[in-house]
Amino acid sequence: MHTLAGILGAALILIVLWDAFETIILPRRVTRRIRLTAGFYRLSWRPWSAIARRIRKPRRREAALSYFGPLSVLFLLIIWTSGMIFAFAGLHWALGTRLITPDKHPDFWAYLYMSGTDYFTLGLGDVTAAAGPGRALTVVEAGLGFGFLAIVIGYFPVLYQAFSRREVSIVLLDARAGSPSSALELLRHFSETRALDQLDLALHEHERWTAELLESHISYPVLSYFRSQHDNQSWLGATTTILDACALVMAGIRDLPPRQAQLTFAMARHAVVDIAQILRRPPRAPEPDRLPPAVLERLRGELAAAGLEMADGQEAGTRLAQLRSVYEPYVNALAEYLSMRLPEWAPERRPLHNWETSAWGRAAAAASKAAGCTRIDDDHG
Repeated sequence: MHTLAGILGAALILIVLWDAFETIILPRRVTRRIRLTAGFYRLSWRPWSAIARRIRKPRRREAALSYFGPLSVLFLLIIWTSGMIFAFAGLHWALGTRLITPDKHPDFWAYLYMSGTDYFTLGLGDVTAAAGPGRALTVVEAGLGFGFLAIVIGYFPVLYQAFSRREVSIVLLDARAGSPSSALELLRHFSETRALDQLDLALHEHERWTAELLESHISYPVLSYFRSQHDNQSWLGATTTILDACALVMAGIRDLPPRQAQLTFAMARHAVVDIAQILRRPPRAPEPDRLPPAVLERLRGELAAAGLEMADGQEAGTRLAQLRSVYEPYVNALAEYLSMRLPEWAPERRPLHNWETSAWGRAAAAASKAAGCTRIDDDHG
C-alpha cells in the first residue's frame, strides 16, 4: 500500500508539473488528447454554460458566462496546488518519514499537513521530518512550491495583456461595423464616408489582429472563454464579421480590389480553424442558413444603396457560397460551444454603435416607452 502511494505520488507530481509547463510556459499548440487542463475545461465548461443558458435575461446570462474564464484560472491553480500537496504527502507516507509531532502516532493527515506547510513555505515547525530522506524531500517540495507559485502568478499579467490587446480591435470595430457588428455595416461605412481607398488598410489591420488572435489563443486557450467588455461584442463575432466582409469583396464587388481581402480572409480562416481544433470542436454547418436567398437579395439591395454593387449573375452567388463553406462550419461550432452569437449578414435595422448610447440613455428610453411616449436619447443629441 505504501509503495503504491509512493508511485502514485511521484506520477502525480510529474503530471502536474508537465501540465503546468504545457499550459503556461510552452508557447505552442499541444495536440495530446489526455491532459489535466483540457479535462478540467471539458468537465467544467459544459455544466457552467448549461446553467447559464437557463438564465432568461441576456445581460445576466452574459455576466454568468463571463465569470467562467477568470474563475477557471483560479480553480486550475487550486487543482495543481492540491495535487502537489497530496503527491508529496503520499511520498512521505511511502518512505515512512519519521515525524517530530505532538501526536505519538501520526497518520496520513499529519503527512498531508506537513506537506501543505512545506509547499507554502510557512515554516510553522510543529510537524517536521526527523530523518535525512524526509528532510531532503521537504527541501525539494519547498523549492518546487515557491517556484511553481511564482511562475503561475507571473502568468496572470501575460494573460490579461493578451486579453487587452484582443479587445482593442474589437472596440475599434464598433465605430465602423456597429455593435453587434456586421459585414454590411462595415462595407457601408467605408462607402458612405467616401473612404473606400482606406478599406484595404483596415483589412490589413484586421489581418494582423487575427494573426495575434491565433497566436495568443493557441498559446493560452483559456482566452477563448474570456468574454468582451460589452455584451453585444465578442472576439468570435468580430472575426466572423471580418470573414463575411472579405468573402463579399472576394465574391465580387465592383471597383474593390480583392487582394487584401484574400490575405485577411486566409489569416482569419486559419485562426478560427486552429482555435476550433484546440477546443476540439468539429465543424458543423449553421442551421438555419445564415444567408438564405431572401437575405442575400436584401444584402445586394443594401449594398447597392450604399454605392457598392455586387457582380451580377449566378457566379458571384456561387463564389460567395463556396467561400462561406470553408469557414462558417467552424465559427458555428465555436459559437454553439462558447454560447456566442454570430453576426447577421444583413440586419433589418442598422445597429447602434456603443459610443452612441449609454446605460442612462437606455434607461430613459425604457421609461419613455413604458410611459407611451417617444424620447430622443441624450447621448444621440
